[in-house]
Amino acid sequence: MIISSTTDYRAAAQKRLPPFLFHYIDGGAYAEKTLGRNVSDLADVALRQRVLKDMSKLDTSIELFGEKLALPVALSPVGLTGMYARRGEVQAAMAADKKGIPFTLSTVSVCPIEEVAPKIKRPMWFQLYVLKDRGFMKNALERAQAAGVSTLVFTVDMPVPGARYRDAHSGMSGPNAAMRRYLQAVTHPHWALDVGLMGRPHTLGNISTYLGKNVSLEDYMGYLGANFDPSISWSDLEWIRDFWKGPMVIKGILDPEDAKDAVRFGADGIIVSNHGGRQLDGVLSSARALPAIADAVKGQIKILADSGIRNGLDIVRMLALGADCTMIGRAFIYALAADGGAGVSNLLDLLEKEMRVAMTLTSVKNVSEITGNLLVKEG
Repeated sequence: MIISSTTDYRAAAQKRLPPFLFHYIDGGAYAEKTLGRNVSDLADVALRQRVLKDMSKLDTSIELFGEKLALPVALSPVGLTGMYARRGEVQAAMAADKKGIPFTLSTVSVCPIEEVAPKIKRPMWFQLYVLKDRGFMKNALERAQAAGVSTLVFTVDMPVPGARYRDAHSGMSGPNAAMRRYLQAVTHPHWALDVGLMGRPHTLGNISTYLGKNVSLEDYMGYLGANFDPSISWSDLEWIRDFWKGPMVIKGILDPEDAKDAVRFGADGIIVSNHGGRQLDGVLSSARALPAIADAVKGQIKILADSGIRNGLDIVRMLALGADCTMIGRAFIYALAADGGAGVSNLLDLLEKEMRVAMTLTSVKNVSEITGNLLVKEG
């Protein structure tokens, strides 16, 4: 199969993965309108083409939280990444490290902090939820600091799991889910051998380490449902802000008022995100929400953005809309599922090439020049 884009990696991932895993990463909440708008609204952003400006030297690097990134991109936290390739978190982290960008480990990863961190040179980021089990949260923060994690990504848009209809139909949840997943694995032998057999243990590594016993995929949905905390408020984050010595980023901001609250709270950054359309359907796409948030807090706090980015042109669009950096989730999981770490490395190379094309044809020589001036004004 010829691979030239994220779309190609998505098609390859769909062929290789058991349906319950493909639809878990590919789907969204309710009717999936926000999922679709994340992509279409970003693709509709028009840029000003400029020519004859001597674009022979381009610089795609940025400085963020004291780190130099080769691209204005970080890999987003994705739960169960280790089910998409053998020890998938390790493979993805190594690909990001090779490219010179951060990898963010999810709370609900297969590979624990202690397995991933030693495999890479640059400090990784770690994502945490507010959970009812505050003992786990404290334990995870202590372990992350001990492992040299540089940046804490705090996800706040998941006080309850979203209503994801595909999961019940695919076998991720619903009646006879375990048997359905087993039958799907049998009919996908490449995945069954590489991940199902050779990629064990299939546990929630960070949670298992804390509990001292395996927390398996069977327990995944139940654990999340029982431990997400709908009573979360800004005050619940204060002890974490005091405890964590490095940069702290709040993920899941869609409203300017919440962005202002994050500034008042003392966060170092925010991630404009609707969880990839996986939580509340009908909310604004990240591309639509970003400009108003940038107007409200740009320069007071670092602004990152995810949801809907599928190519290097989309990265430039997000930066022009007001982001300082971007994050990708689905795109790298498609590549990881299709071809492991090599797929992620190739995807990142593709994103860089596409970004360089977009920068050349909009006549910006470095990331700091990618501003709202690149946007075609309506009317």
